[in-house]
Amino acid sequence: MSQVAMHQVQQGLMVKQTGPLALIQDAGRFGVGHLGVTQGGAADWISFRWANWLLGNALNSAALEIVMGGGLSFETESEVRLALAGADLDAQLNGKPLAPNSSFKLLPGQRLVFRQPRHGLRAYLAFPGGLNAPEVLGSRSCTAREQLGGLHEDGRPLKAGDRLTWKGSAPAVRRIAEGQGPRMPISGCHLPIVLGSQIASFNGRTLFQAFNQPWKVDNRADRMGVRLTGPALRGSLTGIISEGIPLGAVQVPPDGQPIVLMNDRQTIGGYPRLGALTPMACATLAQCLPGTEVWLTPVSASQAQDDYRQQLTAWHSR
Repeated sequence: MSQVAMHQVQQGLMVKQTGPLALIQDAGRFGVGHLGVTQGGAADWISFRWANWLLGNALNSAALEIVMGGGLSFETESEVRLALAGADLDAQLNGKPLAPNSSFKLLPGQRLVFRQPRHGLRAYLAFPGGLNAPEVLGSRSCTAREQLGGLHEDGRPLKAGDRLTWKGSAPAVRRIAEGQGPRMPISGCHLPIVLGSQIASFNGRTLFQAFNQPWKVDNRADRMGVRLTGPALRGSLTGIISEGIPLGAVQVPPDGQPIVLMNDRQTIGGYPRLGALTPMACATLAQCLPGTEVWLTPVSASQAQDDYRQQLTAWHSR
């Protein structure tokens, strides 16, 4: 075997112990909704892009989405620079703490461990040039419901013994300026929502309750949807003809407790909706731990678009 081939074989990161959930994600799977295939992709797309930016990667490069931490650990086989952005999951390199929103170097034999959430819920670990994984329907993202994506093309999270490899070899060394980068939500944060066509089916009292009091993030939350708990919302519609569901759609099922539909949502649904969270709000909600209080705040579609464009410029103006 040539020296080049030996180097390629030894370049990897071994999964030594798994945590609650670690999934390969990229920007998502688009143009396949008519087939019943969901979007997928990084739930906190802002932190995901910052992780890739830190290494000079294309912003949609496949990375690792780590939820909660929970003892997830890796051992490196070769020297490599990685980047970490998003939640503070008490990451440690050989027992020493790692700050989120920065890049760092690993040497052969060193161990990287993610423990418990300190602030936020999801961390993103980026690799030089992006992770290697099979592309399925235009994306490497894991979606468990469709059993698509990931290392083994089955949509499942990482397991002990898996080996991660990457495309690049010479990442950039970048730093996020003070005051920039991902911001983890605090209790009482506001989630902008663009109101939908079915808003008229909810009476004035219900709308007052929806937008003038905090909602609590329920522990029934995953990549498909996040339930918000509070007083029951009532409207004149108990069901509608199933229609397409956008990211962030706020459905109100018969029990009156709204559900925000996230990246791995179903593609159609038949419950009336208050509207849809903005992309920025979806990223914020993806980082909210159960019990976090949030406020739904109506905004215009033009304001939501302006905020989105402003965020997109963040990675191209530095």
